[in-house]
Amino acid sequence: MEALYRCMLVVVLGALMIEQAVAAQHVVGGSQGWDESTDFESWASANTFKVGDQLVFRYNPGLHSVVELGSESAYKSCDTSSSVNSLSGGNDVVKLNKAGSRYFACGTAGHCEQGMKLKVTIVTGNAPSNPASTTSTSSAPHLLLPPFVFFFVAALLLPQLHLL
Repeated sequence: MEALYRCMLVVVLGALMIEQAVAAQHVVGGSQGWDESTDFESWASANTFKVGDQLVFRYNPGLHSVVELGSESAYKSCDTSSSVNSLSGGNDVVKLNKAGSRYFACGTAGHCEQGMKLKVTIVTGNAPSNPASTTSTSSAPHLLLPPFVFFFVAALLLPQLHLL
C-alpha cells in the first residue's frame, strides 16, 4: 500500500512540474508593451498562445486600460460598452484558461480605433511558444513554484506515508 501512495505522489508532482514547464507568460506587445505605437496584429501572429499561458499587459495606468471584449464583432467595431472584464493596474495578468479566441482593447477613448486592440487565438496541445516574446511562469514566484520545491516536498512527505 505504501508503494501505491509513493507512486501516486510521484505522478502528482510530475504533473505539476510538466504544467510549469509548458506555461508561458506573454508580455503583450513585447518590449513596447500595451501602447498605441505597437502593431498588435503582427505581434499576436508571431506568437503561439496555449491553454495555461498568461498575457501580461504592461502600460501607464491612467493613460491606458485593458478591456476584454465578449465577441469578434465588438472587437472589430471597438465597442467597449459591453466588456467582459476591465483592468487598469498597469501590470495586469490574464490567464488563458481555455481554447478559442479572446479579444482585448484599450478602454481610453479613440485608442482602440487607432489600433490598440488585440485578438489572441488559444490552442491546446504542445505547440511551441515563441521564446523571443515569452518567459517561463516559473520566473513568477507568486504564481508557480520552481521544480526543486516539489522534490523537497516529496522528500519530506515520503517518509510520512507509512503512517497512512
